[in-house]
Amino acid sequence: MKLVTRFEAASRSTTELHCLLAEAFNAFCTAPRSSAERYDALQSMRTIEDELATRSPGF
Repeated sequence: MKLVTRFEAASRSTTELHCLLAEAFNAFCTAPRSSAERYDALQSMRTIEDELATRSPGF
């Protein structure tokens, strides 16, 4: 998985971020331990979660 940057996360809609989060989670689960792919997926999840936390919740 390609690393999701803070800028890229900020430019996506909340729905898109939830889809990207699922993709990152799946990539993390399937990547070999201690691999660059696993690290990128983990960092992407953190970035996406941080961006989602800054947004006001929709009702």
